Amino acid sequence: MNSNVLGHSGVRVTGLTFGAAAIGNLYTPVDDDVARLAVQAAWQAGIRSFDTAPHYGLGLSERRLGAALRGYRREAYTISTKVGRILEPLEPPAGDDLANGFAVPATHQRRWDFSADGVRRSLEESLRRLGLDRVDIVYLHDPDDHAAQALDQAYPALEKLRAEGVIGAIGIGMNQAALPARFVRETDIDVVLLAGCYTLLDQSGLGELLPAAADHGVSVVLGGVFNSGILANPHAAATFNYRAVPDEVLHRATGIQQVCDDHAVHLRAAALQFPTAHPAITSILIGARNAREVRDAVIEAVIPIPADLWRELKATGLLPASVPTPGDPRCP
Repeated sequence: MNSNVLGHSGVRVTGLTFGAAAIGNLYTPVDDDVARLAVQAAWQAGIRSFDTAPHYGLGLSERRLGAALRGYRREAYTISTKVGRILEPLEPPAGDDLANGFAVPATHQRRWDFSADGVRRSLEESLRRLGLDRVDIVYLHDPDDHAAQALDQAYPALEKLRAEGVIGAIGIGMNQAALPARFVRETDIDVVLLAGCYTLLDQSGLGELLPAAADHGVSVVLGGVFNSGILANPHAAATFNYRAVPDEVLHRATGIQQVCDDHAVHLRAAALQFPTAHPAITSILIGARNAREVRDAVIEAVIPIPADLWRELKATGLLPASVPTPGDPRCP
């Protein structure tokens, strides 16, 4: 699998990144062996970049990912985690964590902390859960309501860790485009992990963030290409960005699916490949809970798509005429 350097960092990621939220029991439980085999399938497919966070399953994702990667040479893969949420023990545990999206016992509570001390504590605890002595990329995780502290305290702390060689690259990971664009302009970050904001249904990242990233040499790792499910299987009960799908969005999604069907292309393939046409996009993050889902994503990410499909999506107004699509002359 091809790999690319993140920004000016020297850290490389493969064209697909394994997102480990699902193996942190996102929404439903995943067996330990199933989680391990999912990571193994990613490795066998050539994926060498892996992403996790303390938030995912109250540390379960980090523990499982670290255990699954333990048999591989540390130099052979890139791993990222996130800071901004400190996990504090609950005594005794209080029910489950499904209110936060994870089917795990509520053994800890999350506390927002984008202070310099919080960054160092969070990273130290992540390293213990991962069983590693270093990570390659650290993202500021969802600082929507903590922008000032993230800019004034967390980012400088990460910049110091990068200068010391403790980490290789600094990023910000969010479900919106506006604040990451500010970080691109005002800091020396290497990468943005953008979720759900540059897809077949949502091109909000194209207005400000992606052009700014391209201009500043900042890479973008793109997650949420299925907008939490609607672009994998459009139907009324599907979700769009983790909420009930609006009628207008469902109408567009089913229209895109019909065009894909007319060209004998799976909608999943179009959703995975569409964003890669933008020069700022360095890697597509796939969230998979088992080996089958990994293998499916790997196949759909490279299956040939006729140029006529993209032309028809634009001609029918299902995609804006101005967005780059695979095969365009301006695309790398």
